[in-house]
Amino acid sequence: MTVTNTLARIGPHTWKIAFFFAFLALLVDGADLMLLSYSLNSIKADFGLSSVEAGMLGSFTLAGMAIGGIFGGWACDQFGRVRVVVISILTFSILTCGLGFTHSFWEFGILRFFASLGLGSLYIASNTLMAEYVPTKYRTTILGTLQAGWTVGYIVATLLAGWIIPDHGWRMLFYVAAIPIIMAILMHFLVPEPASWQENRFKKVDLNPAEKAESTWKTIFQDKKNRNMFILWALTAGFLQFGYYGVNNWMPTYLESELGMKFKEMTSYMVGTYTAMILGKVLAGFMADKLGRRFTYAFGAMGTAIFLPLIVFYNSPANILYLLVAFGFLYGIPYGVNATYMTESFPTIIRGTAIGGAYNVGRLGAAIAPATIGYLASGGSIGMGFVVMGAAYFICGLIPALFIKEKLYDPQKAA
Repeated sequence: MTVTNTLARIGPHTWKIAFFFAFLALLVDGADLMLLSYSLNSIKADFGLSSVEAGMLGSFTLAGMAIGGIFGGWACDQFGRVRVVVISILTFSILTCGLGFTHSFWEFGILRFFASLGLGSLYIASNTLMAEYVPTKYRTTILGTLQAGWTVGYIVATLLAGWIIPDHGWRMLFYVAAIPIIMAILMHFLVPEPASWQENRFKKVDLNPAEKAESTWKTIFQDKKNRNMFILWALTAGFLQFGYYGVNNWMPTYLESELGMKFKEMTSYMVGTYTAMILGKVLAGFMADKLGRRFTYAFGAMGTAIFLPLIVFYNSPANILYLLVAFGFLYGIPYGVNATYMTESFPTIIRGTAIGGAYNVGRLGAAIAPATIGYLASGGSIGMGFVVMGAAYFICGLIPALFIKEKLYDPQKAA
């Protein structure tokens, strides 16, 4: 792919335009991800699925996101952060819309897998893009706010599900996924690639794509510091996503099936949870800039580990809303810090590949989480699956607390 030098288009306020589109990108990414969670009961009944099969649909999603994130991270380094964001949005918008036309478990699962390739690459590309546009002194505050776009997407999906599914069915919910195509086209023309990426990219124009890919992976694994950091982040990301996506995929079903909430009541409770999550992500960014990335990340992960068993064993009609709000606040914190913490762990030349690889190797492990809860639900309860997710959260907080230093590299520098 030909890359045009657009350094002259970057001004002091260009990062604000980039942030606007990156925020919207994560919003539609988050909304798209939650469409399956809110449709799961309806799809399960429509297709006659078992709990394990229903959980496997979530696992198809996470497997696709993992592969998409690994490839997308590499593509970010080779072809540009903005270009990958645009292609990712087009991929999942078109294919997710197509889910509304499926009529079997395998049709839905296969199409969902390919749509999720775009979901996975979009998260990596959006965060890498903004990390390279925002100065270090308030990078985590901005990136924490960016992560809130994901959660705003959850709320949008929640409201859409509560409005559409009871009256129009689950298929209509997926048709609306075609709307972000317009946003992708606008972003392509309005947002230039970050200066650090362009400067680094034009230094390597003499290498062909195969040589670039080989050179990038060699730089990661032949250097002991890069290799160790990659492994530590892959483990941390695996435990984080095992817990996060397991809970995210099954929480609406848990509230509806095991706590006996009606669908619209459940969506109202989830809006409260996600609103608290937005606050958690924004405050996490502020805390990380003031108190450190490592402390803030560990605090959020371990706090979440404590609250999951509380929800399962100590819930009541009187306190469930308060428990969900506190939980939402805490489990938003690691993701409010994650993007900055990871991007500052690798140099620019390998950043997209290393982050995409480490985060999404972890996502391959997380792909088993929804099916694991589905298996536990078939023999016991969804709540017991949540206790297992809590243990994963504790480990994902412990690893960085002990082993991952912060602010190793400045993403605004080309080196």
